[in-house]
Amino acid sequence: MPRVPSTSPATGLPTPPSYLHTTACNFVDNAGRTVLLRGVNLSGATKAPVGHLSHLLDDFWESAEAGGESFVGRPLNLDDGSADIHLARLRGWGFNFLRFPFTWEALEHEGPGVYDEEYMDYTVRVLQRCREFGFRVLMDPHQDTWSRFSGGSGAPFWTLAACGINPSNITATQSAIIHCEYPLSHAPDPASLPAMVWSTNYGRLLSQTLFTLFFAGRTFAPRCIIDGLNIQDYLQQHYIEACGRLADRIKAHDGGRLYEECVVGWDTLNEPFEGLCGWEDLNANPTKQGSTLKKGTYPTPAQSFRMGMGQAQTVEHWTFGALGPSRDGMVTIDPKGLKVWADVVPREDGTNERWGWKRDVGKWPLGTCVWALHGVWDVETGFVLRPDYFRFDPETGVEVEFITDFWKPHFLAYKKRIAQAHEEAVWFVQPPVFAFPPEVGEEELRGRCAYSCHYYDGLTLLTRHWNWFNADALGLLRGKYSSTLPAVKIGEPAIRRSLQDQLGMLKSDAKILGDYPTLVGEIGAPFDMDGKKSYGWTDGGKYRGDYSQQEKALDASLNACDGPNGLSWTVWTFVPDDHSHEWGDGWNMEDLSLWSPADVWERERRERARQGGTKNRKRVKGASGSLALLGWHKNPFDFLSDGARAVKAFCRPYAERTVGVPVRMDFDVGKGVFRLVVSVGAEDRPEEEEEEDGEEEEEGLATEIYVPLIHYAHARLLDSPSRKRWAAARSQAESSSSSSSSSSEDGESLGSSPVVPGATETPALSSVETLAAKGRAWEEGRAKGGKGKRGAVIVPGVEDDGEAVVDVEVKVSEGTWRVEGQRLLWWYDKGKDGRKEVVIEIRRRGGPVKMKEVNARREGWCGGLCEEGCRVM
Repeated sequence: MPRVPSTSPATGLPTPPSYLHTTACNFVDNAGRTVLLRGVNLSGATKAPVGHLSHLLDDFWESAEAGGESFVGRPLNLDDGSADIHLARLRGWGFNFLRFPFTWEALEHEGPGVYDEEYMDYTVRVLQRCREFGFRVLMDPHQDTWSRFSGGSGAPFWTLAACGINPSNITATQSAIIHCEYPLSHAPDPASLPAMVWSTNYGRLLSQTLFTLFFAGRTFAPRCIIDGLNIQDYLQQHYIEACGRLADRIKAHDGGRLYEECVVGWDTLNEPFEGLCGWEDLNANPTKQGSTLKKGTYPTPAQSFRMGMGQAQTVEHWTFGALGPSRDGMVTIDPKGLKVWADVVPREDGTNERWGWKRDVGKWPLGTCVWALHGVWDVETGFVLRPDYFRFDPETGVEVEFITDFWKPHFLAYKKRIAQAHEEAVWFVQPPVFAFPPEVGEEELRGRCAYSCHYYDGLTLLTRHWNWFNADALGLLRGKYSSTLPAVKIGEPAIRRSLQDQLGMLKSDAKILGDYPTLVGEIGAPFDMDGKKSYGWTDGGKYRGDYSQQEKALDASLNACDGPNGLSWTVWTFVPDDHSHEWGDGWNMEDLSLWSPADVWERERRERARQGGTKNRKRVKGASGSLALLGWHKNPFDFLSDGARAVKAFCRPYAERTVGVPVRMDFDVGKGVFRLVVSVGAEDRPEEEEEEDGEEEEEGLATEIYVPLIHYAHARLLDSPSRKRWAAARSQAESSSSSSSSSSEDGESLGSSPVVPGATETPALSSVETLAAKGRAWEEGRAKGGKGKRGAVIVPGVEDDGEAVVDVEVKVSEGTWRVEGQRLLWWYDKGKDGRKEVVIEIRRRGGPVKMKEVNARREGWCGGLCEEGCRVM
């Protein structure tokens, strides 16, 4: 690892202790240690305002027409104390990094140029809280299929009106599939929405049109003029300025310290879509495998144009099974004359009375398809006049290339505006899914860049089943195979190797940008597998609480980031309040949250007591009340496992900071064995920092390995008094009134003061500073040299009583080591000449923690409430 500079490559200013470098294909701290960033997306719930889950039709359109609602409260409730518990949980899981989704709609929902200042201030407060817990943060301007009002998330409602869309007829014309109107707007049944069918919106009229206008309106829609600007410039300028206003607000707080100590950088637009740019023939869909899902109705662009103008069309219908997509018939869609193009009559001067913009009605008359307006097709005959219109620049005749011609100029404009507030930002470059990033010169990146890709095991995600076979999807997409058969992988070992190879292929894409690191910004697995078997919805509830298949799937994906890849990642997702077994993450029936209030043991106990009647209503002393409903326990093992799903897969050991460069990192989730190989040489010797008293610590800087107590817990945590109380639940019975009460005889409640995990009998604290003080002090100490002290943080807010929380057997090829809390510090000689490899292996003394330990508390009460034969393991 080359020496890190003492000045910023972007500004030339001295780098502060918390500075994170992007060099030599790695994230590197200011002491010169290789850093892995691992965490979660906080949160999928930010796609909609509080109370507006995607299946709810009531007030969906009305509130949008009125200017929308505030997103304050997304992703965390800062007023009732629950935010502190959730952040402590994430920190206790070993996460050091948060991807922070926010939407354009949240910033500018009231109308063009009208910004939600309250939401921006709230976001700053959330970031402050994240900083208090020692997190670094990536800001993510999030979208899916353009907007909530086109079946996804992202852009505000008024952007549809600006593009001439009539939202009342979106469902009738199948211009998009909207969850709350599925399958029919007049007879919705949102629970029947098929898995991942929302993503087929990328193959429908709204997404194809709106993204084309956003990225390439000047080229393909020159007649679309609004407020004197082409629609491309109008939309992009509003979007970029909205993000810029948020960046300004973050800078204005506390002298810019949030940028110095918390916010690392900015993602580019989440999963950008090409729209129709480059489409070869509007009368046909691509025959090659692409990133757009074939499932349900599958119109060609030409058919979508006609349906958008109210014309009936017979289109292909596809299904997706274990062997992938296959066409199973044809379906006729008849909008019965309803058009998706608005007939709103503006004032004579073209001014829109509701939103205030002025449209050039001479060039852009409303009520007709914008592509017919540009001579692409004829409405009367339905005939496509220019089937390759979007393949070539209409003016020059030169074939277009989306990323170079359209995405890159947008990125540079976005970067320029954000940099006005955040000069030291790391730019996380995210091209369309599975596409190669563009070449961007160093005069633009200036040493501050990372490649931000996404990866999901598509077969598992779509079939909601962990299969015994899979396929190399990325290899197929990029032409690695001449046919499908060689891409098929049989058996779990082959599947795991294939996933690791695919992640390695994505990692190599970063080299196009330069010697920059890679972050897998989204990765994860669904939890509603096999008909929601784990929720007790099948087999008479026999498998309730059994997440073994989800653990295999999620471990396979995260294992793919280990091995020789050594990738940073943020799992999708953590939904702290809205998750339910019925509606998943609260968005389009996705169900990927690592934690669910529906899986909290106390909540399950109450629900089973309610279902079982008064005679089965039992209560466990010391664990009821609002705190218990958030999964809080004084025992850190219980706290980190309660409500978590497949926790052993994502709460995994990793080398957080390495003196040298990790060569290979492996973890066997079943055996609990972690092995790390490090390449180290004299040039990797960290810049030593002095202690406050002026004396340098003998040991110097260490390699820091997160050692999760979920896998390596000391036996005393698995046999705690709190667990014994729960085990005694079978013999305790109280009246139905006390059972249904949300109060606690121990005085645990959620009031206006933050309530946090603590070591005292009453864990309510007066301020968040009290909770985060230990975490902040520990992080500051590590930033200055990684010299942790005895009593280091186990979980923020949980006191260290001086006893070990993990019990490990460690083998090292050389050097010394010490465990502090959930971290293992390892020192070894760096050598003087050349490089060498050093190895460490960690396992739990007495063998791995079994799932029965994770579920022990659930077993404690479950035995008294469940039918015979219930299986919770």
